[in-house]
Amino acid sequence: MLTRRTFAATAALLALSGWVAAPSFAQPADAGARDFIERLGNEAISTFARTDLSRQQALSSFTRLLHEGFDVPYIGRWVLGRHWNAATPQQQQEYLNLFERLIVDTYANRFLEYSGETFRIAGSRPEGERDTMVQTQIVRPAGPPVQVEWRVRQQAPGTFKIIDVVVEGVSMGVTQRSEFASVVQSRGGITGLIDALRSRVSQG
Repeated sequence: MLTRRTFAATAALLALSGWVAAPSFAQPADAGARDFIERLGNEAISTFARTDLSRQQALSSFTRLLHEGFDVPYIGRWVLGRHWNAATPQQQQEYLNLFERLIVDTYANRFLEYSGETFRIAGSRPEGERDTMVQTQIVRPAGPPVQVEWRVRQQAPGTFKIIDVVVEGVSMGVTQRSEFASVVQSRGGITGLIDALRSRVSQG
């Protein structure tokens, strides 16, 4: 069953999983992050509304947009937390591959079922030295708007990536980190988590 939280996260990714290049001229990080999210959403909506793509083409587009809009390796490492340093290089690489596949498998079908979600920028604020929280409302065809904040990191002048999504006050990164920590503890370490991820993505 699709919970409200899962639906909200899906709606957020549907509305903003696309990407367009940041302008080449210099601008304050806060303004640049806000502009990045605004133009990114418009690009995503035009992509998701297409009906001429095959399923495989749509999945390929989703994966490409995910790479370009989100810092997936950083998110994967952060979600694993202190267990990252306990993993071997081979385990780290397999984990990151499985983490990416998990994201694609989790949201791909929702991506293919895009049903008219739109968004609007509601504000922004600095978060730490490098990040900006951009507040948006995801407007659904039916039901109240969903409040979504995007944690955007400036990786270089004019270059931005999303590193977390906060839906109705709940961080998707923190939620996933807690879930993974529980699996590591219950399954005896990083090997158990990797086994669980393998099983999950193979069912997708």
